[in-house]
Amino acid sequence: MVLSMEVSFCLSPRYRLDDESPWLEGIDPSRHYWVAVNGEPSLTIGLPGLTVSSLSEFKQFIRKFRSLEPGQQINLPRIASNCVIHCVSDNCYAIETEINGAPVWHLFEQETLDSLLMTAHPDWKCAPSDVELGRKLLLRSLEQPHKGEVISNK
Repeated sequence: MVLSMEVSFCLSPRYRLDDESPWLEGIDPSRHYWVAVNGEPSLTIGLPGLTVSSLSEFKQFIRKFRSLEPGQQINLPRIASNCVIHCVSDNCYAIETEINGAPVWHLFEQETLDSLLMTAHPDWKCAPSDVELGRKLLLRSLEQPHKGEVISNK
């Protein structure tokens, strides 16, 4: 009898508003959070962010997020996909994604993730320089439909 063992490798990059290394590249118009994984500019990815159709939907989601207890999760509904936010512990949240086929939980403190989620507000506008990030995502999706692929800034 042959037993096969599947080895799982999971990265857990962590992001805080007061990090020494700049990790947030920008937030594009479709509310993707462009982050340099662990502050490494050559590993820049677009994490799906919150999108809502109304102010009441925005408020409802923020209330649900702020009331999460450790072990609970909430779905970030997207048109083309679904993303999950996990409450790992008090003041520690994870956005679950894949990078090049490997599962990854990107860790955020509450203040940081709350700030990112605030960009879903209907009145929020991205910086003009961040529009290019959205173009990169669109071009990448037209070229290859791979989920969570790394984009280089070079």
